Amino acid sequence: MNKVELQIVALSHSMTQSQNYAVVLGEKEGARRLPIVIGGFEAQAIAVAMEKLSPNRPLTHDLLKNAFDAFGIYLREIVISNLVDGIFYSKLVCDRDGEVIEIDSRTSDAIALAVRYECPIYTYEFILEAAGVILEEPDAADRPKKKEPKKKKEDLSTLSLDDLQSMLDEALGNEDYEKAAKIRDELNHRKQLGQ
Repeated sequence: MNKVELQIVALSHSMTQSQNYAVVLGEKEGARRLPIVIGGFEAQAIAVAMEKLSPNRPLTHDLLKNAFDAFGIYLREIVISNLVDGIFYSKLVCDRDGEVIEIDSRTSDAIALAVRYECPIYTYEFILEAAGVILEEPDAADRPKKKEPKKKKEDLSTLSLDDLQSMLDEALGNEDYEKAAKIRDELNHRKQLGQ
Protein backbone atom coordinates (compact mmCIF):
# COMPACT_ATOMS: atom_id res chain seq x y z
CA MET A 1 0.00 0.00 0.00
CA ASN A 2 1.20 3.48 -0.86
CA LYS A 3 1.55 5.88 2.03
CA VAL A 4 0.22 9.44 1.90
CA GLU A 5 2.17 12.06 3.84
CA LEU A 6 0.21 14.33 6.16
CA GLN A 7 0.95 17.44 8.17
CA ILE A 8 -0.81 19.09 11.10
CA VAL A 9 -3.15 21.78 9.79
CA ALA A 10 -5.11 22.70 12.92
CA LEU A 11 -5.73 21.86 16.54
CA SER A 12 -9.12 22.94 17.92
CA HIS A 13 -12.07 22.01 20.11
CA SER A 14 -14.06 19.08 18.75
CA MET A 15 -17.36 20.03 17.12
CA THR A 16 -19.00 16.78 18.18
CA GLN A 17 -17.54 16.13 21.63
CA SER A 18 -17.29 19.18 23.89
CA GLN A 19 -14.69 17.72 26.29
CA ASN A 20 -12.36 16.72 23.46
CA TYR A 21 -10.27 18.35 20.78
CA ALA A 22 -9.65 17.63 17.13
CA VAL A 23 -6.31 17.54 15.40
CA VAL A 24 -6.75 18.11 11.68
CA LEU A 25 -4.16 16.53 9.42
CA GLY A 26 -3.88 17.58 5.79
CA GLU A 27 -2.28 15.95 2.78
CA LYS A 28 1.09 17.48 1.98
CA GLU A 29 0.37 17.05 -1.72
CA GLY A 30 -3.39 17.45 -1.87
CA ALA A 31 -6.55 19.01 -0.52
CA ARG A 32 -7.92 16.30 1.75
CA ARG A 33 -8.11 16.75 5.52
CA LEU A 34 -8.26 14.03 8.17
CA PRO A 35 -9.89 15.20 11.43
CA ILE A 36 -9.11 13.06 14.49
CA VAL A 37 -10.77 13.53 17.88
CA ILE A 38 -8.29 13.47 20.76
CA GLY A 39 -8.33 14.15 24.48
CA GLY A 40 -7.39 17.40 26.19
CA PHE A 41 -4.12 16.10 27.61
CA GLU A 42 -2.95 14.89 24.20
CA ALA A 43 -4.00 18.18 22.58
CA GLN A 44 -1.93 20.02 25.19
CA ALA A 45 1.05 17.73 24.55
CA ILE A 46 0.86 18.39 20.80
CA ALA A 47 0.40 22.16 21.27
CA VAL A 48 3.36 22.40 23.69
CA ALA A 49 5.63 20.66 21.18
CA MET A 50 4.34 22.67 18.20
CA GLU A 51 4.97 25.93 20.07
CA LYS A 52 8.38 24.62 21.20
CA LEU A 53 7.57 25.38 24.83
CA SER A 54 9.73 23.91 27.58
CA PRO A 55 7.76 22.91 30.68
CA ASN A 56 9.61 22.83 34.01
CA ARG A 57 9.32 19.05 34.15
CA PRO A 58 9.05 16.68 31.19
CA LEU A 59 5.57 15.77 30.02
CA THR A 60 4.83 12.10 29.37
CA HIS A 61 5.70 12.36 25.67
CA ASP A 62 8.95 14.20 26.49
CA LEU A 63 9.79 11.41 28.95
CA LEU A 64 9.17 8.79 26.26
CA LYS A 65 11.36 10.69 23.79
CA ASN A 66 14.11 10.99 26.42
CA ALA A 67 13.91 7.23 27.07
CA PHE A 68 14.03 6.46 23.33
CA ASP A 69 17.04 8.74 22.96
CA ALA A 70 18.81 7.16 25.96
CA PHE A 71 18.39 3.68 24.48
CA GLY A 72 19.40 4.69 20.95
CA ILE A 73 15.91 4.41 19.47
CA TYR A 74 15.06 6.93 16.76
CA LEU A 75 11.46 7.60 15.67
CA ARG A 76 11.65 7.48 11.89
CA GLU A 77 7.95 8.08 11.10
CA ILE A 78 4.44 7.40 12.31
CA VAL A 79 1.81 5.63 10.25
CA ILE A 80 -1.92 5.90 10.85
CA SER A 81 -2.39 2.32 9.75
CA ASN A 82 -6.03 1.41 10.26
CA LEU A 83 -9.53 2.66 11.00
CA VAL A 84 -11.95 0.32 12.74
CA ASP A 85 -15.35 1.41 14.05
CA GLY A 86 -14.29 5.06 13.99
CA ILE A 87 -11.05 4.40 15.92
CA PHE A 88 -7.72 5.21 14.29
CA TYR A 89 -4.79 2.82 14.87
CA SER A 90 -1.19 3.94 14.51
CA LYS A 91 2.34 2.61 14.57
CA LEU A 92 5.58 4.20 15.63
CA VAL A 93 8.19 3.15 13.09
CA CYS A 94 11.49 3.25 14.98
CA ASP A 95 15.09 2.56 14.11
CA ARG A 96 17.58 1.04 16.53
CA ASP A 97 21.04 0.19 15.20
CA GLY A 98 19.60 -0.31 11.70
CA GLU A 99 16.77 -2.58 12.90
CA VAL A 100 13.26 -1.33 12.14
CA ILE A 101 10.86 -1.73 15.05
CA GLU A 102 7.12 -1.03 14.83
CA ILE A 103 5.30 -0.14 18.05
CA ASP A 104 1.50 0.00 18.37
CA SER A 105 0.32 3.42 19.54
CA ARG A 106 -2.74 5.56 20.05
CA THR A 107 -2.83 8.05 17.19
CA SER A 108 -2.83 11.08 19.51
CA ASP A 109 0.31 9.82 21.27
CA ALA A 110 1.97 9.04 17.95
CA ILE A 111 1.29 12.57 16.69
CA ALA A 112 2.62 14.09 19.94
CA LEU A 113 5.86 12.13 19.44
CA ALA A 114 6.05 12.97 15.72
CA VAL A 115 5.99 16.68 16.56
CA ARG A 116 8.82 16.18 19.07
CA TYR A 117 10.94 14.21 16.60
CA GLU A 118 9.90 16.38 13.64
CA CYS A 119 9.31 13.14 11.73
CA PRO A 120 6.78 12.54 8.95
CA ILE A 121 3.21 11.43 9.54
CA TYR A 122 1.70 8.99 7.02
CA THR A 123 -1.57 7.21 6.39
CA TYR A 124 -3.01 5.03 3.66
CA GLU A 125 -5.38 5.93 0.84
CA PHE A 126 -8.23 3.77 2.19
CA ILE A 127 -8.21 5.73 5.46
CA LEU A 128 -8.40 9.06 3.65
CA GLU A 129 -11.22 7.71 1.50
CA ALA A 130 -13.15 6.54 4.57
CA ALA A 131 -12.59 9.46 6.96
CA GLY A 132 -11.07 12.28 4.95
CA VAL A 133 -12.75 15.52 4.00
CA ILE A 134 -12.04 17.14 0.62
CA LEU A 135 -11.63 20.89 0.37
CA GLU A 136 -13.69 22.36 -2.43
CA GLU A 137 -11.03 24.83 -3.57
CA PRO A 138 -7.57 23.32 -3.08
CA ASP A 139 -5.80 26.30 -4.69
CA ALA A 140 -7.68 29.01 -2.76
CA ALA A 141 -4.63 29.73 -0.61
CA ASP A 142 -2.63 30.60 -3.71
CA ARG A 143 -5.15 33.12 -5.04
CA PRO A 144 -5.03 36.76 -4.04
CA LYS A 145 -7.76 37.51 -1.55
CA LYS A 146 -10.53 39.82 -2.65
CA LYS A 147 -11.17 42.74 -0.42
CA GLU A 148 -14.41 42.10 1.35
CA PRO A 149 -16.54 44.96 2.56
CA LYS A 150 -16.12 45.56 6.26
CA LYS A 151 -18.65 43.55 8.15
CA LYS A 152 -20.49 44.96 11.05
CA LYS A 153 -19.09 43.34 14.18
CA GLU A 154 -21.57 40.74 15.39
CA ASP A 155 -22.56 40.83 19.05
CA LEU A 156 -22.32 37.16 20.04
CA SER A 157 -23.80 37.83 23.46
CA THR A 158 -27.25 38.37 21.92
CA LEU A 159 -27.37 34.95 20.23
CA SER A 160 -28.86 31.74 21.64
CA LEU A 161 -26.67 28.75 22.55
CA ASP A 162 -28.10 26.81 19.60
CA ASP A 163 -27.28 29.68 17.22
CA LEU A 164 -23.76 29.91 18.63
CA GLN A 165 -23.21 26.15 18.23
CA SER A 166 -24.45 26.30 14.61
CA MET A 167 -22.15 29.24 13.90
CA LEU A 168 -19.24 27.37 15.50
CA ASP A 169 -19.88 24.30 13.36
CA GLU A 170 -20.06 26.48 10.24
CA ALA A 171 -16.87 28.41 11.11
CA LEU A 172 -14.94 25.18 11.68
CA GLY A 173 -16.32 23.70 8.47
CA ASN A 174 -15.10 26.81 6.62
CA GLU A 175 -11.75 26.62 8.45
CA ASP A 176 -12.36 30.10 9.88
CA TYR A 177 -10.53 29.34 13.12
CA GLU A 178 -10.36 32.97 14.24
CA LYS A 179 -14.16 33.27 14.18
CA ALA A 180 -14.49 29.80 15.73
CA ALA A 181 -12.23 30.83 18.61
CA LYS A 182 -14.39 33.90 19.34
CA ILE A 183 -17.55 31.79 19.31
CA ARG A 184 -15.92 29.13 21.50
CA ASP A 185 -14.87 31.83 23.98
CA GLU A 186 -18.47 33.10 24.16
CA LEU A 187 -19.77 29.56 24.72
CA ASN A 188 -17.17 28.97 27.46
CA HIS A 189 -18.05 32.30 29.06
CA ARG A 190 -21.70 31.29 29.21
CA LYS A 191 -20.82 27.90 30.69
CA GLN A 192 -18.92 29.67 33.47
CA LEU A 193 -21.99 31.80 34.12
CA GLY A 194 -24.13 28.65 34.23
CA GLN A 195 -26.29 29.57 31.23
